[in-house]
Amino acid sequence: MTSTLASVVVVVLFGALAVGLGGVLTTAVFRQVDQREDAGRGDDSESVQAASEILRGGAWIGVLERVAVFAAIVAGWPEGIAIVLAVKSLARYPELQAGAASAAAERFIIGTFVSTLFAAGCAGAALAIRSSLLLP
Repeated sequence: MTSTLASVVVVVLFGALAVGLGGVLTTAVFRQVDQREDAGRGDDSESVQAASEILRGGAWIGVLERVAVFAAIVAGWPEGIAIVLAVKSLARYPELQAGAASAAAERFIIGTFVSTLFAAGCAGAALAIRSSLLLP
């Protein structure tokens, strides 16, 4: 296997990991938050789970966010992360501003952090493995 092909395989593998497992991880974190919120309050009128109806399309946006963050880091353009987060925030601002429950804002922040950190971690791992194998 040539070094270029090995490099592509490493990047694609970790990119798929970032996209595929990132959604699973984010959902698991949301479930954990929902359980703690529901246990502490006793009702679910402001639950983070109920906020998912306000922030529709979050799963697809999360996939695109992880792809963009991963690609920006692997491409050596970390400024791209700021652009991705700015676009996402501006796109969601009307939904969060229009009388949305604080749980929607909480869900937005938690989802963004989990998704971005996981994608960045996968990109960092891909770059580390690629450089440790002396791949271009």
